[in-house]
Amino acid sequence: MSRIGRLPVELPANVTAEVNPGNEVVVKGPKGELRQKFSNKVEIKLDGNVIHVTRASDDKQIRALHGLTRAMIANMAHGVEVGYSKELEIVGVGFRAQLSGKKLVMNLGFTHTVEVEPKEGISFEVPSQTQIIVKGIDKQMVGQVAADIRAIKPPEPYKGKGIRYAGEYVALKEGKSGM
Repeated sequence: MSRIGRLPVELPANVTAEVNPGNEVVVKGPKGELRQKFSNKVEIKLDGNVIHVTRASDDKQIRALHGLTRAMIANMAHGVEVGYSKELEIVGVGFRAQLSGKKLVMNLGFTHTVEVEPKEGISFEVPSQTQIIVKGIDKQMVGQVAADIRAIKPPEPYKGKGIRYAGEYVALKEGKSGM
């Protein structure tokens, strides 16, 4: 039995959930509402404020779905209650970010400024010119938007200039050796 999958998901007091036909789970909380359809190969039961995920057989695919389904439901419950955030750092002389309305506008050494429009359910914060915080209730979307921003100018290996996750270690290479 899956160690993750067999754990029940206990919903906080201010979060409600419902399991609709077709294994669609709807979780509502103070920050918003999330909906997700899950595979019919796992069974999702709601008992008061506890969600249990069970599986019918021990096929390899169903075992994988068991833990994944439980983890995704737990992430949904946490997201609508507290939310998720990813922090990015900008390293480089003259590289900076700022908010223009809801849009994120960055100067990253290109001939033009780069503008990032937030997806629905995502918001940006710029506490300083070299910090970006991506916030939202959907863990997958927050991570994807942060990865898309990082992909605009990933850290280069010689000086480390670019956009990186907060606390990310960038291994720097040694430059050419002049004889």
